Amino acid sequence: MKVIIDAMGGDNAPQAPIAGGVRAVNELGVDIVFVGKTDIIKNELKKHAYPSEKVSIAHAETLISNHEEPAKAVRSKKDSSIVVAANMLKNGEGDVLLSMGNTGALLAAGLLIVGRIKGVLRPALATVLPSAKGPKMLIDAGANTNCKPENLVQFGIMGSIYMKGVMDIEKPTVGLMSNGEEEGKGDELTKETFPLMREAPINFIGNIEGRDVMEGTADVMACDGFVGNVILKTVEGMGSVVGREVKSIFTGSLLTKLGALFVMKGIKSFRKRMDYREYGGAPLLGTKKPVIKGHGSSDEKAVFNAVRQAKKFVETGIIDEIVKHIN
Repeated sequence: MKVIIDAMGGDNAPQAPIAGGVRAVNELGVDIVFVGKTDIIKNELKKHAYPSEKVSIAHAETLISNHEEPAKAVRSKKDSSIVVAANMLKNGEGDVLLSMGNTGALLAAGLLIVGRIKGVLRPALATVLPSAKGPKMLIDAGANTNCKPENLVQFGIMGSIYMKGVMDIEKPTVGLMSNGEEEGKGDELTKETFPLMREAPINFIGNIEGRDVMEGTADVMACDGFVGNVILKTVEGMGSVVGREVKSIFTGSLLTKLGALFVMKGIKSFRKRMDYREYGGAPLLGTKKPVIKGHGSSDEKAVFNAVRQAKKFVETGIIDEIVKHIN
């Protein structure tokens, strides 16, 4: 299996993409092709040991920054790392694409270059979030801010297929994000979507609310991209604040430092469950071939786990399952 990695995308590029990719070569046995400036990638690869036959480089002269207009940049910057990588995926020069770069540009490349599966109205960004009951999926997390009921139904179907195949949940539950649990609550989109969800081939459990996100009430949380992105950013912000506050509590005095020694095992376990790096990246579900968006601040560990996720994405035939259930 060959994973195409955008080596120039992300806050910690090229160090993190290359370090995480090389680790995946050594521990997961995948082949990696790094896309970006050849001289920069070669210099970074010198820091690592790996079987040379399993690592290659595809040159891309430029990159798309986070400040550029995504669709316009994808159309005009043909020699950027994201565009080169997307064309490689389309042409069969790799099995899956991973980028930590400009989210909008990756979404545009996925739609305009890789293409969407026939019957899929809109591909959706699916983020796996930590919760009290383990990892849960939020879909859509920002790709589509204006949706129709049919879009949300497809999000629920695609999310269910992914959670079953990649996260090993036999019969994933699907909840519809709303401002109340009762049928009939929510805006017009939610009200119109509810009966369609009930008839869809999914394990629909009804409406869920914001508090259910961290409780882990549903395995798949379906919503439009505007709501999803607000939820995603809120959860990320809350995680940062909680982490800082807990640290300040246990480092505030000698007494609290001593107390930390007795609960350190539990703190480390909690931190691991809440760590986004453990869950890899966010798949763009609905494209003809697997595309995964890694967190912009991904380090080596996050990139490695994203490659591990990408490997399972391909091996479990998620794309074929979506084609089967959507068409």
